[in-house]
Amino acid sequence: MARDDRAPSARDDRGQHNAVQLPGLRIDHYNLRLRDPDGEGFVGDRASQTAFRTLLDTARRDHLSGEDPFGKTPSSELGKQKVDLVLVGGDPDAAHAVHLAVEEYARRLRYVVQVFLAQPQWTGVERIVLGGGFPEHETGGLALRRAMRLLELADTSATLHPLRHDADEGGLLGWAPLLPDEARGHQAFLAVDVGGTNLRCGIVEHGLHKDDTGGKARVVESLKWRHADDGPSREDAVVRLAAMLNALAAFAATLGLRLAPFVGIACPGQVEADGSLSAGAQNLPGDWERPFHLPDALSTLLHPVDGRIPRVVMHNDAVVQGLSELRRMRKARRWAVLTIGTGLGNASYTMG
Repeated sequence: MARDDRAPSARDDRGQHNAVQLPGLRIDHYNLRLRDPDGEGFVGDRASQTAFRTLLDTARRDHLSGEDPFGKTPSSELGKQKVDLVLVGGDPDAAHAVHLAVEEYARRLRYVVQVFLAQPQWTGVERIVLGGGFPEHETGGLALRRAMRLLELADTSATLHPLRHDADEGGLLGWAPLLPDEARGHQAFLAVDVGGTNLRCGIVEHGLHKDDTGGKARVVESLKWRHADDGPSREDAVVRLAAMLNALAAFAATLGLRLAPFVGIACPGQVEADGSLSAGAQNLPGDWERPFHLPDALSTLLHPVDGRIPRVVMHNDAVVQGLSELRRMRKARRWAVLTIGTGLGNASYTMG
C-alpha cells in the first residue's frame, strides 16, 4: 500500500475500508513484500512460524543422537504444547535440538527486522509490536526474547514489544480505534479476524469513552473456527461466518449490550478502498480476491442489528492487530508491527 503524504489532520477515514488516516495517526504502509535476495520467496518468510518448523525439522534430523521425542511426526504438524514440553522437560539431547532451532530462528528474525528498518517505509521506526500466535508459547517466547537481545547487541535503533494481550484477540480489539462516530455511540460491535488456519469472531466492548485509543476495549465473547481442518469452499466459509456473527449478535442482546450495526473484518492481503482484496489472500478458503467482494456477500446473510443491516468494513489483519497496541505505542513518533503466523504480516504508522 502506498503511503499517503497528506498532513495528519487532512482527513478522517474511520469506518472506511482500508483506512489510512485516523485522528492523530496515519497508517503509512502495510503488506510490504520484500524479495529474498537469497531465495525465491520474500524476506519475511524467513521469520514465519513455517520457517521455525522447518528449522526444527533440520535440528531433529542433524542433531538428535537418540530417539526422536516427536516420533515420525513432521514439525509442521506438532502442537505448540508438545514442542514446549520437550523444550522445558525433555531429555537434554532433545531439548538441545529445540534450542538450536530457537537460536537460528532468533538470528533470522533479527535479520528480517534489520531489513525492514532499512526500507524507506520504515524510516524512523522506534518500536515494533510482535503479534501473531508464535510468541504466545514457551518456545516462541524464548525465540523472541533471544531476538530482542540480538538486536540490542547489534545496537539496532528500534525495540521489540510482544503483544500485551492474547493474539487471538488482537485482530478484534484493534478495530476499536477504527470505529466511525456513529458506532461509538453504542456499547459494543462485532469484529472478525480471518487467518489462513482459523476464523475468529467476537463481541468487542470498545470503551472509547474511557480511552479513545481503544486501550480499554475488551472481548466480551468470541467464537473460533479452525477452517483449515474442514477445507470449506468460499461460499461455505461465508455462510459459516455469517452464522457465527448472527449468533454473537443474539448473545449480545441477551447480555443487554447495545450493539452497533457495524462489523470490522481483519483479513490478510491487500485491501482496496472498495473493500475488495487485490492480493495476498492465497491461504484463505477459496478465491477471495476481486471481483469477489466479501462485505457484499456477507451483508446479504446478516440479521439486522439496531434496526439496520450491519455495515461490513475491511482492513488488513496486521494493521488491525498493530492498532490493538495503540495506547502503548502512543509516545513513539513512528512504530510498526510484525505478525508472526503462516507468513509474516507487517504495517507501519506515524503518530500525528
